[in-house]
Amino acid sequence: MGQGRQRSGVPLPEQWGDLPGTASRQARRASGVAAPRGAASPRTIGVVAPFLSGAFWGPVLIGIHEAAQHRGHRTLVLRGTPSEVQAPSLGREQVDGWIVVIEFDGLSELARAGVPFITLGARPADIDCPAVLPDNHGGVRSAVLHLIEHGHRRIAFVGNFAAYDVRERRDAYKDTLAEAGLPFDPALVIPCDNNMYSGGRAVAPELLARLPGCTAAVFGTDKNALGMMSALKAAGVRLPEDFAIIGFDDVAEAQSADPPLTTVRQRFEMMGSAACELILTMIAGEPFPAGGVRTANALIQRSSCGCNVIQNFLDATASPAPEEDAEDAVARQMVELLILPRPLPPDTPPTDVWPAVARVVDMYFSVLRGGAPAPAAELERAYRQAVDITPDLGALLATARLLGQLPERRGAPLDAAARRRMEDFLELARLAIARARLAAETQYVHQLGVLARTNYEVSFTLLGGTQQEYRSLSWLETTTVVWGCLALWEDPAARAELVIAGAYSRDGSPVPPDGSRCGLEAFPPAEMLPPSATDGTYSVFLLPIRSAQRDWGILAIVGPTHVAMTGDEGTVAIWGTLLGAALERDALVESLSAQHVDLQKAYASERALSETVRELGCPLIPLLPGVLLVPLIGMIDGGRAQQVLEKVAEGVSRHEALCVLLDLTGVPFVDAQVAHSLGMTSRAAAMLGARVYLVGVRPDIARSLVDVDLGALATFSSLSAALRELAPARGRSLKARRGAR
Repeated sequence: MGQGRQRSGVPLPEQWGDLPGTASRQARRASGVAAPRGAASPRTIGVVAPFLSGAFWGPVLIGIHEAAQHRGHRTLVLRGTPSEVQAPSLGREQVDGWIVVIEFDGLSELARAGVPFITLGARPADIDCPAVLPDNHGGVRSAVLHLIEHGHRRIAFVGNFAAYDVRERRDAYKDTLAEAGLPFDPALVIPCDNNMYSGGRAVAPELLARLPGCTAAVFGTDKNALGMMSALKAAGVRLPEDFAIIGFDDVAEAQSADPPLTTVRQRFEMMGSAACELILTMIAGEPFPAGGVRTANALIQRSSCGCNVIQNFLDATASPAPEEDAEDAVARQMVELLILPRPLPPDTPPTDVWPAVARVVDMYFSVLRGGAPAPAAELERAYRQAVDITPDLGALLATARLLGQLPERRGAPLDAAARRRMEDFLELARLAIARARLAAETQYVHQLGVLARTNYEVSFTLLGGTQQEYRSLSWLETTTVVWGCLALWEDPAARAELVIAGAYSRDGSPVPPDGSRCGLEAFPPAEMLPPSATDGTYSVFLLPIRSAQRDWGILAIVGPTHVAMTGDEGTVAIWGTLLGAALERDALVESLSAQHVDLQKAYASERALSETVRELGCPLIPLLPGVLLVPLIGMIDGGRAQQVLEKVAEGVSRHEALCVLLDLTGVPFVDAQVAHSLGMTSRAAAMLGARVYLVGVRPDIARSLVDVDLGALATFSSLSAALRELAPARGRSLKARRGAR
């Protein structure tokens, strides 16, 4: 949504907190809310945000942290919504007031907790609380009026109306058309699905269908506008000749777009700073605006609306000051070019914002008076400071353009020699700006490389390391984090008490011992936090650790505020996701191991049971010497018939049996296939010197044996009949066999 890399490299002057509706600087001094560094009783400001980095989220958090740090307070940042992170409970013993950014699920529970809180970026519909919002109405009004000044009358508005800010901007668009006496056409209000590039690209056909009658558009966000611009150019629409575009936010890509995007610039650090001041005012019990505050913005004119950007920018500056104040006035104007949309407060010296600006101006006037050429290295160092204030190349070059126009604006034309010296100076200044910008981009690329290597090493440990490695948090050694603590829920359902699973300290600060317990309200343990957290140097980040199947616990880390580099889901969130995945993986492995043991036990039991069933399915009973009885009960299929054959053969060999009685009394049915198997059993027994008899063969079973080759198999109607006939003969046969031996 906004400029992720645009931030100040120097402390913000205290006056920068004086926003419409907030207490004056003098009132803050009197109240003691803005406590100087080192003052007693520092406050802890809790921040709840669904993301920790990104074009909008990163600068907001930086603004909150830097404003709190400047006033001697500290910040505790929770990733998620108030409901997800249990904001009314988590850290309750430490947090003095809350700032909730955009996502409000669970805000009612926080309201009932009785702790001061405000919202940032949106206003909840059902809860009355102060909010810090950009001046959406004023920003869009300036954009629409600017397009009207260019002669446009059919102006569209494109945006994602699910977003609170964009709905306010749409309403401001309608109000401004009415103010200008232009009719509102609902067909020119085009909704899109998101605030990103894809949202703008997706609705390009709808806008193209309204051309050429519609000649301009205001977009709810820059990213919507940039996505639309690429689609319009691909369709052959010339920008701005055929169609003019204005965005909202001033993201980094706006100035490098083709054409550069005219936009309403807002500083998200400013929103964070304003939120910090407002919540501190509430905590101190001082009067505060019930509705909250609106942060200023400004229309930044580039080429997409048809403007001659830099010259128009400079033409709007004030008339030059008297000669005796010239250098201070020029320095002030140069700083104001860098800090738009805010003017520099009258009682703030320009050097408080840009320390080297006085030296740049001094070198410039020295050259005009015939002094030595300016040192190129010193100019470059000066402009590196300027790049830390803003990366906007147009604003940086405007400072050189301002110096180039100064003699003419002051009505003091230069002679040829002086003009040549001035041109040489301006050339050096522009070269210094280019080198400073290149150095910043080189540093940015280096940071991306470090980020990639860090994420690789962290990912390798979390996804490929042991449980000891990732739970100990030793992987934080490769990051900028100075302290960390991993706490897992003792009961994930209750989420009331945490058990410390691992901790890390880079500077030797104490850490809670593994296995110790901590209540939700007291986490992270304040007495364990390193000095860099308690004095406000670094923020404390609380990252809920979740996986698809479970809420595991919380990772607390202390370190520098992470700046957006690669999107709205930044490095810290990736760590949390990977840590949740590692915990889920190990839980799954443990579960699989337990299941494997259970399966082995089940297999052993099943095998024993199978053997028992096998024995019971075809029992061998030594009925008489040399006579085996095999009582069969139940249906006999092919598999069981094969089992009977194997058991009979085994029993004849083991017991040296001469007769085998297969009792079929309990068998309800014998088909031809089973009868054939019984015949095979008879022949197998005969090969081993034994004879098989069927016992209890009913007439229906006997009929099924017709036309089946039963070999030497004979039948008896009952077991008693078989015994009467076989017993005497069996005795004689055994005596004969023994005599033969």
